[in-house]
Amino acid sequence: MTDPLPPGAPPAPPASFHRRTPAIAGRLPDLREALTEWLRALGLSEERQEDIVLAGYEAMANSAEHAYRDREPGSIDVRAEALSGRLTVTVTDYGTWQPPAETNGLRGRGLLLIDSLADQSAKVHREDGTTVTMTWLLDVS
Repeated sequence: MTDPLPPGAPPAPPASFHRRTPAIAGRLPDLREALTEWLRALGLSEERQEDIVLAGYEAMANSAEHAYRDREPGSIDVRAEALSGRLTVTVTDYGTWQPPAETNGLRGRGLLLIDSLADQSAKVHREDGTTVTMTWLLDVS
């Protein structure tokens, strides 16, 4: 049994986060803001929040750009969970990854950015979509 919260205490933030949105670039800022608010409620440092949000947003933008090119946009699922000293964010699309339409040498660094910001990251392509998983170790002192 858990002790009740003292009167007037804010409720504890949920340990998990899930949002689904159409894979349209204009919808991603709202999703980014929702993730930011959830991270803020967890009490993470501002620097850690910024790393998580930037990496997550890059994965979302990659899904919006590469998964549904030349067809109706599908959806993006963003899930996050803080558990046992780890925070994991997964971004999943249900499209077919397409390489950039043109490469001018200024693109193609998104996954490197994600790798540099997360403690661990992995990308899995399947016939029915792609999932990017990013994990950060949390200071549980």
